[in-house]
Amino acid sequence: MNQFFIHDYFKDQVEETARIGRITRTAQDIYTVRTETDSYTATVSGKFRYDAEVSQVWPAIGDWVVYEPFDQDKARIDRVLNRRTVLSRKAAGTGNDEQIIAANVDAVFIVTSLVKEFNVQRIERYVMQVYESGATPAIVCTKRDLCDDVKNKITQIERHAPGVPVYTVNSLDGSGIDRLEQELIAGETISLIGSSGVGKSTLINRLLGEAIQQTEQVREEDGRGRHTTTHRELFSLSNGTVVIDTPGMRELQLFGESANVDAAFSDIEQLSLQCRFRDCSHDKEPGCAVTKAIEVDELPFARLKNYNKMLREVERLNLKDKYGTHRTNRILHGSNAKKGQM
Repeated sequence: MNQFFIHDYFKDQVEETARIGRITRTAQDIYTVRTETDSYTATVSGKFRYDAEVSQVWPAIGDWVVYEPFDQDKARIDRVLNRRTVLSRKAAGTGNDEQIIAANVDAVFIVTSLVKEFNVQRIERYVMQVYESGATPAIVCTKRDLCDDVKNKITQIERHAPGVPVYTVNSLDGSGIDRLEQELIAGETISLIGSSGVGKSTLINRLLGEAIQQTEQVREEDGRGRHTTTHRELFSLSNGTVVIDTPGMRELQLFGESANVDAAFSDIEQLSLQCRFRDCSHDKEPGCAVTKAIEVDELPFARLKNYNKMLREVERLNLKDKYGTHRTNRILHGSNAKKGQM
């Protein structure tokens, strides 16, 4: 199986004579561009840099690009081809810029530890961003050998991420990996995302069957791993699946649309259809199916709370994009003041 098979979606964007390669590693402004037979260290061309000042489209891990080789193993990137999917988040800071995590990804493994880093609200945020990207989510729970209540935590995840497949693994001895490998499809690209120290690099090493990615020992005092990945890199598995490793994230600021929040919280959306009032806020309205589900323990209250929080985040982002930070604050503060008068 050609591990660098070029989808027709990308071929159709260029002439037959164009040189097309994939970004397999990024480190600041230096990229690795690979084809089936060659590998180049690349930077963007002057024209690309000039055009990017307007388009703001820069190469990202997983991108397919048009390049021009020079000096044997070096190349200049002339163009980024239109992406099929984009996994991104809001860039750090007060602006409204998008930071691309990975491009042209078919599925995303949301990696979480079953010990100290376990947080179902964070998992909900990751699931929402995967739906926003256009990829398919799966949740991979690592360090199951260190957890004494695996079933309870899996139940929590399933309640907060309904319909998303969940896998538990011990990457050190390989237990659970055989089930996870069912998600690996030849020709598809999978990205791994998660907090620092959850074991993404160790998991990739297990999938590759060799120690490619550097890892660190777990700290004895709290069972937490140490962050090791400092760049984004793409690896090819023996079956033809491509896997992208990314640095751990301290936080995941949302970047997307409210419709994708609804997709991540489809259980709440389905319950909303049964509410007496179409514009039900799921607070104190009579005939609210959502609050009733919470009362009978069919829906965690924390899930509704996180749903409302994420909707507010996305609303603020969209307003900032449309009106700017100052006017957005005035709009939201005015809205909150009206609510207080009611």
